[in-house]
Amino acid sequence: MNARILGLAAFAACLAVPAVAAVALSDAAGSYTINPSGSSIRFTIGKAGGGGFDGAFGRFKGTIRIDNGDVSRSKVDLTIYPESVGTGQGRIDAFLRSDAVFDAANNPEIQFRSTSVTRTGDTTAVVTGRLTARGKTFPEKFTAELGGLKSGTIKFHVTGKVLRSRYGMDVGTPLYSNVVDFDMTLTGKRG
Repeated sequence: MNARILGLAAFAACLAVPAVAAVALSDAAGSYTINPSGSSIRFTIGKAGGGGFDGAFGRFKGTIRIDNGDVSRSKVDLTIYPESVGTGQGRIDAFLRSDAVFDAANNPEIQFRSTSVTRTGDTTAVVTGRLTARGKTFPEKFTAELGGLKSGTIKFHVTGKVLRSRYGMDVGTPLYSNVVDFDMTLTGKRG
């Protein structure tokens, strides 16, 4: 569920760049490698009556390609490693890695591959793609907003919601929400 959101976020971020008034498409066009040290993939799962928990993925990789001639042909590829999930609570982390949720031992990667990018504003886009987690693949959408382009480094803020039950991760529902909220910062280096 988290990997899907990450992948979509990355794709959405790439597509938002060409519309930025301060950044010309010709300046933003190109291929970028996501830099994990300048990026974050965070998620929140609510709980009935309040509370819930927050977490993040410590390991992920990906690429963003912004098409100079046609933004809709831009691409985002994102891979998240679910064994790197962290909530700050060891017991919850172990549970999330187990076969009850991510099944990280048998499903070591969560992948997002964009299928389309639709510009929604000067600095925003919706990135649609295929999220694969636990051997299940579904279409997902993320919203991306361009945060800047400087010295060959591009930055996006990506958000989205994923239904974890679609991927066989519905343990704890309805006490814990079926909706996973993703909030990502994706920084890419040109080249």
